[in-house]
Amino acid sequence: MSEPPPAMSEPAPLRLGLIGCGRLAERGYAPAAAAVAGIDIVAVSDPDRARRGLLAKRTGASAHATTAALLAAGPLDGILVCSSPEHHEEAAVAVAAAGITALIEKPPAPDAAGALRLVALAPAPWIGFNRRFDQGLKLAGSVPAFGDLQLRLVLQYRRKSWRPIARGDDALLDLAPHLIDLALMLTGAPPVAVRAQAERERAGIELATTRARVRIECATNRPHRELVEVRDVVGHRVARAVRGGRVRGVANRLGPVKHPLVRSLARQLDAYACALRGEDPGPLATAAEGAATMCVLDAARRSDALGGETMPVEGVTIQA
Repeated sequence: MSEPPPAMSEPAPLRLGLIGCGRLAERGYAPAAAAVAGIDIVAVSDPDRARRGLLAKRTGASAHATTAALLAAGPLDGILVCSSPEHHEEAAVAVAAAGITALIEKPPAPDAAGALRLVALAPAPWIGFNRRFDQGLKLAGSVPAFGDLQLRLVLQYRRKSWRPIARGDDALLDLAPHLIDLALMLTGAPPVAVRAQAERERAGIELATTRARVRIECATNRPHRELVEVRDVVGHRVARAVRGGRVRGVANRLGPVKHPLVRSLARQLDAYACALRGEDPGPLATAAEGAATMCVLDAARRSDALGGETMPVEGVTIQA
């Protein structure tokens, strides 16, 4: 009798580094990575000794004070950049110079100029818009591929409930990138013009793409609520996703549920792992798509500074 073929061995897990050990890494990426087969966070870095020590203990990773020390510690297949937006570019440049493709948490940079510089890196990073892996996956199949659309997107929460560490970004930088990116993803159309009015804790944006009118509302001082609603040109609703408010409260009383942040980040990490292996990354956002979102945000800031005037969206050279 012939010998049976040898069993195929499982590929070794991808070794990931993580830069920036703040609240998102602690509450989001660490448990998400633990839920994804085939990846391990093996090294973390943060200038805060306590923060990096906490995350290292939770993940079993080595702890380092700097990006350079993390890169020098051992071979890595990928790196998650979860530091503050103003530090993203510095980390991304170092990671790209090491020949590693990063996943950079949103927003990719504080402004469009920084986001466009990330596009020019080789290898260019991916961008972590995790709501693509939540509302985006849920609604994408229901949104018509052609024809004009109307969208309404709402994202609000109470910042104090998140207990951020040394961060206090305004509502435009904190929340609007999620909704802008989701609108561009769902409509598959480049942005054209925007008007906005914003305060530190609340912002409203009206965005026009080549096929859609989009209304965006975000706040960092209101009870948690998320809404994505898509209507066709005559106003018929074709897709809707809602979370928060009384519905979430009832669900919590009925029984424990997996936290949606961890669930969406786990899906995003799985897509990132596919990208690192040369496989289809699904809806994982490219650096160019991240730059398109920041071009809209820059135009929104210009509009707000001028009292809500309509402003063209400039700098987008690749369709989102």
